[in-house]
Amino acid sequence: MRCVVFGATGYLGGRLVPALLAEGHEVRAVARTPAKLAEVPWREQAEIVRADATDPDAVAAAMAGQEVVYYLVHSLTRKDFAALDRRAARVVAECAATAGVSRVVYLGGITPEHVELSEHLASRAEVGRILLDGPVPAVVLRAAVILGAGSASFEMLRHLTERLPAMVTPRWVHNRIQPIAVGDVLHYLTRAATIAGPVNRAFDIGGPDVLTYLRMMRRYAAVAGLRRRLVIPVPVLSPWLSAQWVNLVTPVPRAIAVPLIESLVNEVVCRDHAIAEYIPDPEGGLTTFERAVELALARVGRADVPTRWSDASTPGAPADPLPTDPEWAGGTLYEDVRERHTSASPQDLWQVVESIGGEHGWYSFPPAWSVRGWIDRLVGGVGLRRGRRHPHRLRVGEALDWWRVERLERPRMLRLRAEMRLPGRAWLELSVRPDGDGGAVYRQRALFLPHGSPGHLYWLALRPLHGVVFGGMARNLVGAAGHTDR
Repeated sequence: MRCVVFGATGYLGGRLVPALLAEGHEVRAVARTPAKLAEVPWREQAEIVRADATDPDAVAAAMAGQEVVYYLVHSLTRKDFAALDRRAARVVAECAATAGVSRVVYLGGITPEHVELSEHLASRAEVGRILLDGPVPAVVLRAAVILGAGSASFEMLRHLTERLPAMVTPRWVHNRIQPIAVGDVLHYLTRAATIAGPVNRAFDIGGPDVLTYLRMMRRYAAVAGLRRRLVIPVPVLSPWLSAQWVNLVTPVPRAIAVPLIESLVNEVVCRDHAIAEYIPDPEGGLTTFERAVELALARVGRADVPTRWSDASTPGAPADPLPTDPEWAGGTLYEDVRERHTSASPQDLWQVVESIGGEHGWYSFPPAWSVRGWIDRLVGGVGLRRGRRHPHRLRVGEALDWWRVERLERPRMLRLRAEMRLPGRAWLELSVRPDGDGGAVYRQRALFLPHGSPGHLYWLALRPLHGVVFGGMARNLVGAAGHTDR
C-alpha cells in the first residue's frame, strides 16, 4: 500500500517508516525539516517531503496519491499545544477526505474513564475523537508506557532506577500500568494499514503484564543486575514536584517529564483486547516487561538506538538558521574564533570532532561544563544528560547534550545550535580543512546573538572565561587527534 507518515523524524515515526518498508509498502515520509532525514538508513527507499501538519496546502500535497495516512505528530511541550494539535488534527482529517485516502492511523494514550484527565491526555484524546469523527475511517491506537531504547518513558525508568538505590516516591508509583514494548507498538501500527473493511474505532494496546511503577522499577533493577531498590512512598509529592525530581535525576527535561508523570497519576490499563479481532498478536506472543527491558538495554549497550525521544526539537529552542553576518543579526553578533594547525591528518581530526560530547566530553574545563549543565537543568532546560545517540556518528537534527546538530558536512564542518536556556541564541561551529602539508587546520567558532540587555550582559560576564573554555577546547581537541600543534 501507499502510506504517508506524518512525524517521520520522531521517536516512533523514525522506526515506523523502515518497518512499513520491510512489509513491502511504499512510504512517503513527512517532516517539517527534511534535512533531519538526510542520513537515515532508509533515506533512498522512501520519498521524503516537507510539510507542517497545520498547513492545509502542504498537507494536501503530502497526501496526494496515498492510501493510508499515519499521524504521529504531538506538540508535547508547547504552551499552546492543545490548540495547535486540535487545528492540525482537523487539517489532517479534512485533507484525508479530499485526497481520497482510505484510512487514518493515529497513536494516542490510554485514557482512564470517569476521572479528570490531565491537559495533555485530554488533548491526545481530543485528537483521536477529531479523527474518528472525520470523513475518513480512522484506527486510533492507545498505549500507556512504551518500553524501548531511547523512548522518554524508558529513559525515565532506567535513570531513576539506576541512579537511585534508595528513593522517596509519590503515591502514583502504586498505580497500575500496562506497558508495551516498542516492537509490539510497531506490529500494531504496520498492520493497521491492512485491516479489512472501513473500521473506524479506537483500540487500547498493551503488553501482557500489568504492573505498578514501583514493581516496574524493581523488575528493571533485577533485569539490569542491580540490587533491590529501597523505595519509601510518601503522600505529598505532586506530579509537578515529581517532574522537578525527574528533571534533575534523568535526561528527561521538566517540560517532557510533566506530561509523562501526569499520564501515570491514574491507572492506565487496557479496557479490553479487542484489537486481536482485527490484528493478531505478534508471532510468539506479546513481549513481556522483562524481555522488553532486555532488548532495550541490549540496544543501548551496542549503541544501536535508531531514534530517541530527544530527536524532536526542544520547545523554545531557536529554529532560525545561523546568522551570516552582524547586519543580519541586527548589528550585534558576538563571536569567539579559535584556529589551530596540527600535524594530524584531516581524517583523524574529523573523527575527534564528530565524536565530541556525550561520554567523550567537550575537551575543556569539565567542572565549568558540568556546573552550567546543572544550572540549565535547575531552570527547566535540557542540561548535558541527553548525551549522544551513537559514540562516533552524528545525524542532522539529533540532540547532542544541550546542543542540536544543525548542519553536518562530513568530513569538513559540524554546526551545533544551543538548546540550553539562554538570553539569546548560540551556535558552535567546528571545521576541519587540509593544510597542504599532510596536516590539518582546526577552526572553532562560537557565536551568540543576544536578546536585549540580559543577552549582552551574559556574553560580557562570561568573556573572561572564554580563554579557558573555548581556548582550552580548541587546544585539547586538536591534542586528542594524537599529534602536536604546528
